[in-house]
Amino acid sequence: YQRRVHGKQWYQRRVHGKQWYQRRVHGLDKARRLGYKRTQGYVIYRVRIRRGGRKRNIRKGTVFGKPVNHGIAKQKKSQTHKNIAEQRVGKICSNLRVLNSYWVGQDASFKFFEIIMVDPHHKAITRDPRINWICSSKHGHREQRGLTAAGVKSRGMNKRGHCATKARPSRRSNWKRRNTQKLRNYFANFPYLHYSSGPEAANLGDLM
Repeated sequence: YQRRVHGKQWYQRRVHGKQWYQRRVHGLDKARRLGYKRTQGYVIYRVRIRRGGRKRNIRKGTVFGKPVNHGIAKQKKSQTHKNIAEQRVGKICSNLRVLNSYWVGQDASFKFFEIIMVDPHHKAITRDPRINWICSSKHGHREQRGLTAAGVKSRGMNKRGHCATKARPSRRSNWKRRNTQKLRNYFANFPYLHYSSGPEAANLGDLM
């Protein structure tokens, strides 16, 4: 019942950019399991994502092509709504790092998620050995690169074995590796046969 009441309040609330800062965490137990602490350097944002699939942006609503491309409505994205919510907040709060996220409610039109953000420049974060790993520059915009829990799941990294033979390190890089022709370098196995401009160049014929 409380989630329905909160969902109605969140739906009626006018927001700028469809996300807003939260001083009160509604899913505190879930947030603490995902790494949130009520100390300086941690921020919670709530964001709403419209439910359902999407329509393809087609001029005049018609595809003048093959029937295989005629689909306009019911377009499903490979990423989840939670992953999209993390990306939207990460773009707005570019100075923060996305730690994790969780579902807090939904209604007929939207799903609501709370995003745990971390300030990588705060001393309370940089001095904590349990969380200062996120301060590294390689974790910038990690939500855009599929490094959060939701992103790892959408990339298929949770599967192992024969179900994920083409998923690692990513589907695109795996496809590129399998479709790139590699020509063997003859001189790689004979480094002394490389061309040289020194006095030893005259003796290359004796070595061969």
